[in-house]
Amino acid sequence: MQNHEIDCDVLVAGGGMAGVCAAIAAARDGCKVVLCQDRSVLGGNASSEVRMHIVGADCHNGRKGWRESGIIEELRLEDAVRNPERCYPLWDVILYEKVTAEPNITLLLDTDVIGVEMDSSSEFASTPTADRPPRTERMYEFNGRPGRIAAAHAVRHLTEDTFVIRAKMYADCTGDGRLGFEAGADFRIGRESKSMHGESLAQETDDTFTLGSSILLTSRKLDRPAPFIAPKWVRKFEPEQLKVGRGIRSWEYGFWWVEWGGQLDSIKDNATTIRHELYRIALGLWDYVKNSGRYPESENWTLDWIGAIPGKRESRRFVGPHMLTQNDVLEPKPHSDDVAFGGWAIDLHPYKGIDAIDEPPFTPTHVNNVYGIPLRCYFSRNIENLFFAGRNISATHVAFASTRVMATCAIGGEAIGWAMAHCVREKLTPAKLVTDRVQTAALQATLLCNDVTLVNAAKASSKTDEAKVTASSELPDSSANNILDGRRRDEIHPKTGEMIVSHHWKSRPLTAGGQEWIELTWPTAIEVREIHLTFDTNFARQLCLSANDFTNNTVIRGPQPETVRDYTISLDGKVIEKVEGNFSRKRVHKLDGSTSAKSLRLAVAATNGSAEARVFEIAVF
Repeated sequence: MQNHEIDCDVLVAGGGMAGVCAAIAAARDGCKVVLCQDRSVLGGNASSEVRMHIVGADCHNGRKGWRESGIIEELRLEDAVRNPERCYPLWDVILYEKVTAEPNITLLLDTDVIGVEMDSSSEFASTPTADRPPRTERMYEFNGRPGRIAAAHAVRHLTEDTFVIRAKMYADCTGDGRLGFEAGADFRIGRESKSMHGESLAQETDDTFTLGSSILLTSRKLDRPAPFIAPKWVRKFEPEQLKVGRGIRSWEYGFWWVEWGGQLDSIKDNATTIRHELYRIALGLWDYVKNSGRYPESENWTLDWIGAIPGKRESRRFVGPHMLTQNDVLEPKPHSDDVAFGGWAIDLHPYKGIDAIDEPPFTPTHVNNVYGIPLRCYFSRNIENLFFAGRNISATHVAFASTRVMATCAIGGEAIGWAMAHCVREKLTPAKLVTDRVQTAALQATLLCNDVTLVNAAKASSKTDEAKVTASSELPDSSANNILDGRRRDEIHPKTGEMIVSHHWKSRPLTAGGQEWIELTWPTAIEVREIHLTFDTNFARQLCLSANDFTNNTVIRGPQPETVRDYTISLDGKVIEKVEGNFSRKRVHKLDGSTSAKSLRLAVAATNGSAEARVFEIAVF
């Protein structure tokens, strides 16, 4: 092994959707970032290795208008345009390209974080290892002994390299919480009792059971019969085993309810017992489809792919200053440090998975509205420079059942990316950040400026607030002045998608060769360094990569029609930017040096399909 010493501002361990978004955000805010991913591809459960579609607060379009914004929206839009055929390996490439395009990110693929060095001045570091709780104990909390990570150790066996990575801030986005566990961060595994946090959906007594894991498969239709000879060791299924909520209506995208292993240790048993049993179950169900005689229409369908690693739902959950509970999800109240939001149902599954034949595979408790998630759920209560994002955040088992879905994990990852950069720049610990209202507000302003939705935060101020707005035209329900209100999504009916309150400017229909424009003017010249534009990508419609045909029926695999495609930006009548072929929601135009101007005009020449130009915000900094 050859050892490498790396100094950086931020180490992100784990390259799933939370880790990818955390690394990109921190890098864009000026931090030198190392991103360690233990697989050859990025994306975690969303990658080609597992192929789970990314869902979130819009609940597969069941709550229209609440698709997540920010970096995850940027990635989804890129995928929709460049990957119309729904190729999962191409999605891997898009994630790889986005990460490697950031000059501040050092990407270490196939690299496992395996240990830490603790700061020698911390109380925790002087505690003998023998006095710490054994790693075989499955559910406990530490006693809150403080600590600080000085370095992380990682290994890449493919190239026979080891790494010592020294950072100012560390983020555990590994899902299983390997980095935080090695540092001694407080965590829990299993299900809490009702009395522990006053949760009516919890168990009567606490236990060590978790949600299970799944292996997915995909299939495709041929123009000829495609026999399937099952391995002798697969499970054999009968209709009575699938009678409760496990109907087979199509088979192009496997079955998420191929779930098992919640009664075991989802870390220690994952690569052996759990994976083998999931192979038996998944292939056994395909054998049932192909050879039971109940689905003759499957004759020409062939198995196209089956996952080699289980898609894991649950293992360790860290403990932060605030633990999100059922009450936070179902009866949400504003938190002063909200940095993300959720809205997926409290999606509890039986720990026996498919073996719980008399129970439905899930029992969702639907959330009335979206809820804010505070920053205090995203950092350790006892390791002072450790953040985390993903399914391992500080939440009870019940609340986690809502926050665990990948779009919610992704926006949490983005939030800690900006937060870590803020801590590095201001020389703050996360605990000091959340107790300083001025600093917390500054972080939230940064999130808002980067198109992160905060359900309870005020708008971020910019030079646009001082401007007078005029436009070539405007529709009565979508005034040009809407670009000043700081709201970058419309209020729509969550079921029908009908507009309740518009927060965007909408012009009259564009004409061939013509333009519609919106202009800001100031009484005196202002300094312009950055121009932020937020366009409409229609949050009332679902947007995700899925191998499931039913899910894909509501997705436009291409540019979203409402989005401005071709436009120019002028300062004092002089064109400074001309853009053609845009499909992004958020565009930031940075000027070389500062420019003084009394007017700014955005002129729209074409959209990606809609008749009118639509703009949510023009922000000038």
